[in-house]
Amino acid sequence: MKINRFLFVFLTLPAFAQLKKPVTLDDVWGRSAGVFSQRTVEAVNWMKAGGFYTTLDGGKISKFDITTGNVAEVLFDASQQTAAGPRLGIDGYQLSADERKLLLTTQEEPIYRRSSRAAYFVYDLTTKRLTPLSQQGKQMYATFSPDGKRVAFVRDNNLFVVDLATGKETQLTTDGKPNAVINGAADWVYEEEFSMSRAFEWSSDSRRIAWIRFDERRVPEYNMQVWGPLYPSDYRYKYPKAGEANSVVSVWMVDVVSGRKILAQTGAETDIYLPRIQWTKNPNLLSVRRMNRLQNQLDLLHVNATTGAATTVLTEQSSTYVDLELTDDLTYLPDGKSFLWTSERSGFKHLYRYDLSGKLMQAITSGNFEVGTIAGVDEKNAQVYFTSTEVSALERHLYRIGIDGQNKQRLTNQPGTYTATFSPDFSYYLLYHSSATSPMRVTLRDTKTTDDRRVLEANDALKTRLATYQISQKQFFQTKAADGTPLNGWMIRPADFDSSATKKYPVLMFVYGGPGSQTVKNDWDSRDFFWYQTLAQKGYVIVSVDGRGTGGRGHAFRAATYAQLGKLETEDQLFVARSLKTLPWVDANRVGIWGWSYGGYMTALCMTLGADVFKAGISVAPVTNWRFYDTIYTERYLKRPQDNPGGYDNNSPVTHAAKLRGPFLLVHGTGDDNVHFQNSVEFVNALVAAGRPFQSFYYPNRNHGIYGGNTRLHLYTMMTEFLEKNL
Repeated sequence: MKINRFLFVFLTLPAFAQLKKPVTLDDVWGRSAGVFSQRTVEAVNWMKAGGFYTTLDGGKISKFDITTGNVAEVLFDASQQTAAGPRLGIDGYQLSADERKLLLTTQEEPIYRRSSRAAYFVYDLTTKRLTPLSQQGKQMYATFSPDGKRVAFVRDNNLFVVDLATGKETQLTTDGKPNAVINGAADWVYEEEFSMSRAFEWSSDSRRIAWIRFDERRVPEYNMQVWGPLYPSDYRYKYPKAGEANSVVSVWMVDVVSGRKILAQTGAETDIYLPRIQWTKNPNLLSVRRMNRLQNQLDLLHVNATTGAATTVLTEQSSTYVDLELTDDLTYLPDGKSFLWTSERSGFKHLYRYDLSGKLMQAITSGNFEVGTIAGVDEKNAQVYFTSTEVSALERHLYRIGIDGQNKQRLTNQPGTYTATFSPDFSYYLLYHSSATSPMRVTLRDTKTTDDRRVLEANDALKTRLATYQISQKQFFQTKAADGTPLNGWMIRPADFDSSATKKYPVLMFVYGGPGSQTVKNDWDSRDFFWYQTLAQKGYVIVSVDGRGTGGRGHAFRAATYAQLGKLETEDQLFVARSLKTLPWVDANRVGIWGWSYGGYMTALCMTLGADVFKAGISVAPVTNWRFYDTIYTERYLKRPQDNPGGYDNNSPVTHAAKLRGPFLLVHGTGDDNVHFQNSVEFVNALVAAGRPFQSFYYPNRNHGIYGGNTRLHLYTMMTEFLEKNL
């Protein structure tokens, strides 16, 4: 077998050349945590008139002049307000469409990844009156009606609406019950895998609310023990594991004045998904996206809100799977006659325009690159703003193109990753930019030029702090898989790196590897980057490579792992590790690997199937058999276990536990509602049965993120000590 050599083709940018004090774990996770945190401009709400936007900062909601950056008015100051005694802590806010009221989120309690309950308050900007939205208990997902006269919310699995003029609260549904029926909020698996939490939408005329009803009575319950009291308590919730029953979902519409309810006629089959509802510009026409259980067909339905009758407008099909999130840019145009739709039908995600009957009008973008997100549609000037990977799969740049597909213009030119948010009239936008060597920079631009009008955040203080630390930058490179497929990677080397064969370095590989993911991107990294600095200072080289199945490179590259998760991904990591071992400055006997979640799964596979390749590994919160994971994610990529048992078991670390040889650290939180602690328990059972030595550590009541208080410092200290001892 011919082993390929690495080609460094992208960045070798020592942006902070003054090498001074070393990075410590305390800087990253301890008392000094935050020293490397970047600032940004958050919670921006553009105002419709007058060239203003609003932001939330430290409990103060301010109105800014777009062109000067000066505060024109403080709309709300929590330090000057009290409600029933205690001072309000503001977690978020909404501005009503008429810009006369604020809806304030306070006392927020997280539930799962995207869900929370809170106490909401309405603040009248004219009268300066602050009133609680409801006195009957905390609410979820409170949302203004488009006319600003009402607010809808979910409480106790039921949907409510409040008339702001009278304060009257009306309960729109009555059958909601914990672990049985949910109205207007997503169940656990929809929230986690379809990236949604609120499951209701106002019509444009504020007359109706459409919502998704989840009947989860058939879904098996998962039980987690909560440790702390003398007798631990049980936390039970509905979690459909692969092959098990899902919630039966239906879409309803209600007239908020009369209370009349209409059921959308989405078909006789109930073993389906209805993951998106969205009103068209016609307040009597609702769009619904429907997917079959295997997620290889997606239908766009248009539903008559008066009768509930549905028409299938558009269908996407695949021999593997249709990724719902690739259609999340559905935009109904103000002309009321057409909509924009994103699809991978060409092999890459691109933008198309259809009329309301589903007839294709034109392909707006095309080429061997992926459209990222639709940043905005300027109907007046018939233009679309979007990001894409046209420059590089590692980057996201901002473009403008005519709705007719003509006159495409790239609006960004510095290497890195861009996002943008536009004013309603498309006169201005905020541009967010970062790269592997430069933290977030937020600037104001107008749409007539590509020049920055004003800098809102440059993270100069962070850059000054970074200049006092010894920082080893990422070096991007490209290598190949065993079959010749090009793979992207990055490497962090010690600051005093010596490439001669006289010095040998241990290598730690970091892997995630899940479908559509990317660890190799030219953007500012999270705090793991700074943990890697502490390892580089100890003489380690850190490497990450995106194998087959990862994102940014089109459908064929991503779907190569379909029906066999773990197989090609593991082969790629093993081949890269063997390639690394041929480099003259690598200590071939000291190559290790670590990962979290899907990366923990990959680490466990690499340490068993690649026992002769990796000396040591750390697996955090891993899936160890996809039979233990949820329906939506798992069946999308593997089909049901009833249909594809080998896809589940052939690449399960549990199956290969007896092959483990090197030092192995297994870490999990007992309160992980996502990748259940059960995964590690079963792997431990298999390792014990096989007589294989290993280390394990559990964090009581911690969820999938394993954080809170001193937790992360403890975890990363333990992982560092494990690597120092074993790699």
